[in-house]
Amino acid sequence: MNYFWKGLMLFGAISASILFFFFLFKLKDILNGFETVLNVLAPISYGLILAYILTPIYNKFEKRIEPFFIKSFSISKGKALAKAVSTFITLLLMIAVLASFFWLVFPQLYKSILGIIDLIPNSINKVSVWVDDLFKNNPQAIQTFSAYYEEATKYLEQWLDTSFVSNIQSFVSNVSIGVFKVLSFLKNFLIGMIVAVYVLNCKTKFATQAKKLIYSIFNQKLGSAVINEIRFVHQVFGGFIIGKLIDSFIIGIICYVCLALMNMPYSMLISVIIGVTNIIPFFGPFIGAIPSFFLLLLVSPMQSLYFLIFIFILQQFDGNILGPKILGDSTGLSSFWVLFSILFFGGLMGFFGMIIGVPFFAVAYHLISQAINNALKKKNLSTETEDYKNIP
Repeated sequence: MNYFWKGLMLFGAISASILFFFFLFKLKDILNGFETVLNVLAPISYGLILAYILTPIYNKFEKRIEPFFIKSFSISKGKALAKAVSTFITLLLMIAVLASFFWLVFPQLYKSILGIIDLIPNSINKVSVWVDDLFKNNPQAIQTFSAYYEEATKYLEQWLDTSFVSNIQSFVSNVSIGVFKVLSFLKNFLIGMIVAVYVLNCKTKFATQAKKLIYSIFNQKLGSAVINEIRFVHQVFGGFIIGKLIDSFIIGIICYVCLALMNMPYSMLISVIIGVTNIIPFFGPFIGAIPSFFLLLLVSPMQSLYFLIFIFILQQFDGNILGPKILGDSTGLSSFWVLFSILFFGGLMGFFGMIIGVPFFAVAYHLISQAINNALKKKNLSTETEDYKNIP
């Protein structure tokens, strides 16, 4: 019997090693497979995300409206009407916010983009004048520049002869793919709104069914522990993501107001860039500030310098005052693990991974910490990290 268990453990270890190396070498194919499944389930995913974000607003309306309907009708009918009205008001509020955003922001963005396009010829002329002034009294520089100019001209002629047509075809193809993706997103988003309606109305039923399933699989003690962990996941993800969205929205508004008061060009465009990239922890402010700085540099070097000073002050305000007020210590991670999670999940899933990486890693970190602490308790050892500091 002893040999049987040893053989079984050896077989399990070999199988686990084979699976590990299979996943390691086939990770790209596995991720592509997941991507295909996620594309198919995109409307459901959008609906679940929308419902999750809108749930706090829905709950507030439902609590206010439900007593009124229960008094006016029977309990069951009153609750059903309260759910329907709360869902309608929540979706109407979301549509109103999105419509207001597009109505206010898009015209400004359009003007900013047109302004940038108009600015390019003027910037090129400035560079040409600067180059002429530089080479006017410098024969050696003219000779060096002429050699580079001839080489660049030959390369351009070769590119026009060989690659220009294929690049145009590639550009048209990319534009077509982009248009298709936008239309696909709009379709999935609209279907997702319908899914969100069902999820908001049935979320209590879904939660009850999930509890029933958990207790059917685990005993009561373990089932309660699983439910507590799910609540922790909800607390971390809900607190971080919704808090970060609110924080970034406020930062975007503050940025626009301050830039408008400073008479900065492209204030709406820059504020949208700063607000959107601020969702990404740690790297977000830099990702948004760098292109905005170069955009202002085309117009006025002095204004671009003022912008950098303003962004530094704004991020200090966000990091030390606004962010902690809204987010608190929602993840419980140190700065190193925040950086690690952003780099790791950002590398795996891109922009989306940089956003969800921190709360996802926070949950994993919490589960591993609990497992370690439980193992230490069974050995009657301390669970405090400081107690292991001076052990040689």
